[in-house]
Formats: sequence, C-alpha cells, structure tokens
Amino acid sequence: MLVNPGEIQKPTEPLASEPDATPDNSSHFSGLESNPWTLRNLLVLLGCAFLALIAANILAMTGYMLLVPKANWKLAPETLRYNAVFNAALVAVFHALLLGVIYLFLVVNHRVPFWKGLKWRKISVRAGVWCALGGVALAILIQFVPSVLPSSQEFPLQKLFNSPAAGYTIAAFAILLAPFMEELIFRGLLFAFFERLTGVPMAVVGTAALFAALHVSQYWGAWNHVVLITLVGVCFSVVRGVTGSVTPGYVLHAAYNATLIAGLYWQTDYFRSFPVNLGS
Repeated sequence: MLVNPGEIQKPTEPLASEPDATPDNSSHFSGLESNPWTLRNLLVLLGCAFLALIAANILAMTGYMLLVPKANWKLAPETLRYNAVFNAALVAVFHALLLGVIYLFLVVNHRVPFWKGLKWRKISVRAGVWCALGGVALAILIQFVPSVLPSSQEFPLQKLFNSPAAGYTIAAFAILLAPFMEELIFRGLLFAFFERLTGVPMAVVGTAALFAALHVSQYWGAWNHVVLITLVGVCFSVVRGVTGSVTPGYVLHAAYNATLIAGLYWQTDYFRSFPVNLGS
C-alpha cells in the first residue's frame, strides 16, 4: 500500500518543550509550608496560650496591687481566689492576650483572614432563632439528666456566688464574653486543627474533651457537673461539625448560658440569697 507523503505526521515535540508539563515542586512545597493547621503550629499555640495565662495572672495581680491603695480596698490577696470581679478581670485579660496571639498567627503569619480562618459566618435570622431555642432547650434538658457520679455540695464556681455584685459580674461574663471566646478558641481554632489532623469525628471528641477540661477547676469535686459539661461540649462541637461554622454554636452557647443564669437569678431572689445551689 502506497503512503502519501503529505499524510505523514510530524514527530511529536519533546515533552520538555511543552509549557507547565512538569509540576513546580518548589511552589508545591511552599504551599505545604504555609498551611497553618499543622501539629507543630498547634503545639506552638498551646505554648503561647500557657505563656499568656502566666502573663494574665501577673498583669491582674499587678493591677490589683496598684489599685488597692487608691481604692482603699480591704480585700486580702488570699481571698482573691473566690472574688468574682477579680476572676472575671483575670480571664478577660487572658482572653485578650490569647485573641492577640490568634490574630498574629492567622493574619500576620499565615495571611489567613481572621473571621474566615475561624469559620465565623453570617447566619439567617431564622437559623439564629432556632439555635437560640436549641440553647434554651439544652439548658432545660440538662437539668433532668440523672446523676451518675457523686457531686460535692460546695465547689469553686459555687463559692464565687457570694454577693449580688458577684452574681451580676458572673452573669455578664457568662453571657457576653465566655460563649464568644470559648467558641472561637475551641470550635474555631482548635476544631480546625483537629479536623485537618484527624478528621471531623475526632475533632468533635477532642474539642469537647478540652472544653470540659477547661471547666474542671470550676467544678472540682462535683464530678456529675463535669459529666454534664462534657455532654454540653459534645453538643456544641457536633453543631460545629455539622454546620461547618462557629456562629450557630456561639448562638447556642450564649442562649444556653443565658437560660442557666436566668434560672439562678430567680432561684437566688435576684442574686440576693446565698449560698446558691448550682446543681442540676
């Protein structure tokens, strides 16, 4: 069979001459290095959080010592452990320092938008209402969970409720600041690390366990309360895992705390009748 010379195709050009035929390994590894959700970065942030806690204690005690002579306070330093105002100020300073660390980590170091990196997203009014109702229902439901472990009649958190001023201070902190910061830290930052490193199921378990561990010192001796706060933490983390956003969990958390505080408000005759029973 004769072949027409015009039908003969030219040899294919060498692969080396084709643009972008070979992956750019340098840019690939550069992308890996810029990934913020690594185990190394998690350990570094935990170390920074520990240092922030030490700094917060130093700053709070320094502020107290400076204000004592000016305000003519007669509160002894050894009694600060159960002073609600001092503890709220201490935690607020710690949260401010930690928020600064998180901002530097995400925005400055890794060029990740702050709210986007922490999965804070807008939700509809309808979704917000449902989340708020869910928080109210969770707070009511948790009161009927049977005790599985013995609980002490007195524990650190209960001792903080020792005056009307203490009651209002704890109420403001529990409703306005604690849900926002705890959700950003646990369901925002830490959930992102666990999700990348181990997957969503372990992220739910890990963040719920750490959330409960944060509250152990408040409920020391009242172990049934530790179990309950663990269950509550699981609920918050599940919402984060299902929705992929911190915002629904924040609304749920704020409504949950507000419902508990409202119950205590009526139970203590407007924070005037102490001691208060924080049992469920």
